[in-house]
Amino acid sequence: MKKSELISKYEHQLTLKNYSENTLKAYLNGLNIFLQYLSLNQIPEVSSKELDLFFHHCKKELGYSYSMMKQLLASVKFLYEEVLNESIDFDFNIKMKKPSRIPVVLSVQEVERFLNSFTNIKHKAIFTMIYSAGLRIGELLNLKIRDIDSDRMQIRIHQGKGQKDRYSILSEKVLTLLRDYVKEYQPKEYLFEGQGGGKYSSSSIQALMRKHKKLCKINKKATPHTLRHSFATHLLDNGTDTRFIQELLGHKHISTTQIYTHVSSRTLKEVKSPVENLNL
Repeated sequence: MKKSELISKYEHQLTLKNYSENTLKAYLNGLNIFLQYLSLNQIPEVSSKELDLFFHHCKKELGYSYSMMKQLLASVKFLYEEVLNESIDFDFNIKMKKPSRIPVVLSVQEVERFLNSFTNIKHKAIFTMIYSAGLRIGELLNLKIRDIDSDRMQIRIHQGKGQKDRYSILSEKVLTLLRDYVKEYQPKEYLFEGQGGGKYSSSSIQALMRKHKKLCKINKKATPHTLRHSFATHLLDNGTDTRFIQELLGHKHISTTQIYTHVSSRTLKEVKSPVENLNL
């Protein structure tokens, strides 16, 4: 099978299985890395040994991260099991130790400073929405005007990560901001649209984040996703139940949400050092 034909069939299968656009791009990227490796090393036939050498090369020589390695494994597994329908003596479920990292979180003061740095109401509405409802960038960009339920004060998030629908909270302050924004910009379908219509650009949001982070002199490695982390942590700081935060964020497992207990100032303040019991 020719490379172009294989890629076309691969993409076709991903689409049939209703994979999200982001997952489709990630899987195709993994497939291209694999095919390029086979081409460069002139490997006509793939065996379990060749697969083992490929993944070892990606980890050892290319230094791919845990998440990238997991993505590559899933991409190649999909190729053999769903596209080629070939069984190969290789365990794609390699047990890799997941690195333990705590998320970067902005303080309430930093978030306030950041959001107030915007003079453009559209840009302010974008980042205020991300923080106020704990949205991922993709979820924000997919929001349509009809997803804002001002009667129930909820935001309907359609087909979030894992292709699951959920609701998040709509703040009164955010609703007022959105009404002013909509009145000025008059979006047609999506809540936030580009100049020519259609979805707003993810790269534009990233660029705005970098620009205003500098304006606010925020030195942390903050991204738009940091606002989602900050939303969850600040809720926890205010005493919100972890399971409620799990629902708002759309986490499948409570263990994913519990990572925020490591950065919550409330939980840290509640723990007293044993030195307090000493007569010093």
